[in-house]
Amino acid sequence: MSQPLSVRLSDGTLQRLGTRARRVHLPPRTLAQRYVEEGLRMDEHPLIRFAEGPAGRRARLVGTGKDVWEVIAVVRDNGGDAAATARYLELPLGLVQAAITYYGAYPDEIDQWIDLNEEETAEAQAAFAAGQAAIRS
Repeated sequence: MSQPLSVRLSDGTLQRLGTRARRVHLPPRTLAQRYVEEGLRMDEHPLIRFAEGPAGRRARLVGTGKDVWEVIAVVRDNGGDAAATARYLELPLGLVQAAITYYGAYPDEIDQWIDLNEEETAEAQAAFAAGQAAIRS
């Protein structure tokens, strides 16, 4: 359930918010809500930032280019072993632990990204197999 909150912003901040909202094709209110939610998450998880990409906006480990879902998928592949994951991904253990901590707070979000990636991988493999079959015929 959401509740209204009245906030006073400076004219300059409102102008910048409006400009950015137009650029990303969102209503200013929606963009402001996103900024508040992401800001709170980044305060709670200081090694997490958010990145926009073709698939959408997602949580990412600072300074790595790795999305949290990617790290969690590797953690799962390593039987939950954070140290093995850190070695495999060549990341500091603390960053892998930060991804695990974020996942603990937002498992549904990360699971959706993992599921989407698995679906897209299966589709790509099927398309490749169909192409290979067509070449052989």
